[in-house]
Amino acid sequence: MTPPTTLLSPVTTGTPRQAPIPYAYDAGLLVLRLALGLAMAAHGSQKLFGWFGGGGLDGTAQFFTASGYPAGKAMAVVAGLAETFGGLGLAIGLLTPLAGAAVVGTMINALAVSWSGKFFSPEGVEYEVLIVAAAAALALTGAGGLAVDRFVPALRVQRLPYGVAALILGLVLAGVTLLLRK
Repeated sequence: MTPPTTLLSPVTTGTPRQAPIPYAYDAGLLVLRLALGLAMAAHGSQKLFGWFGGGGLDGTAQFFTASGYPAGKAMAVVAGLAETFGGLGLAIGLLTPLAGAAVVGTMINALAVSWSGKFFSPEGVEYEVLIVAAAAALALTGAGGLAVDRFVPALRVQRLPYGVAALILGLVLAGVTLLLRK
């Protein structure tokens, strides 16, 4: 096996640095996508189907209504679909900027509902903030080489404007949804 190539540092000191190992970033992105995506898909399945101890559509609709959202059942369907399909999209790396934006939008609403003025548990929002940050990071960086996006010509190479546009869309839709809340 050939040793890693060294490159000169971009600073003028001329100190060598190691080139990144091929696929290391892709493997790291895969781990992040699988953990976040499958957790979000399971969370959405709780809302849609009552799986994993969830309330299903009826229980989730009651929660949304009690939280001030109009049309609780419709909101439960939208949130459940965004979490389930956004999560699955992240997990397999399909339309990653949009999948990340769907998770960001849903979790912005979760932050608004659960905000108690505290950051740390038991009443805090650090979990939701971490999910928003991870989903936004994936929307901006893309899925990496170990993803279905690799076979989508427009997404084969992640372009920052796609991630930014997707996140803007997710934030606008989250804002509109929050404006509907009483």
